Amino acid sequence: MNLTISGHHLEVTPALREYVLTKLDRVTRHFDQVVDVNVLLTVERMKEKERRQRAEVTLHVKGRDIFCEQSHEDLYAAIDQLMDKLDRQVVRHKDRMQDHHHVSAKRLDAGAN
Repeated sequence: MNLTISGHHLEVTPALREYVLTKLDRVTRHFDQVVDVNVLLTVERMKEKERRQRAEVTLHVKGRDIFCEQSHEDLYAAIDQLMDKLDRQVVRHKDRMQDHHHVSAKRLDAGAN
């Protein structure tokens, strides 16, 4: 898994990097076929105070890119909410991959006997 954590208008400290890594463990625990993760942490100077801190993540899994973004006045809270949103999307993607919405021919034959 390739992981890129970058920041716009802020320096990504080791504490922030470690916080993002611990939160991403929950997502990778549910779905281990993650190819690439890009995390972007931003402080927007011109927006209202409640939504200045923004976190975005692009998760590349086999066959799909999953994108989430979240804004909050506290960057750590934005990361928490972002990972909750991402976790829901990853679990939904995993369910769609596993649920094939059809009955196999073997089951049809077994039901006829």
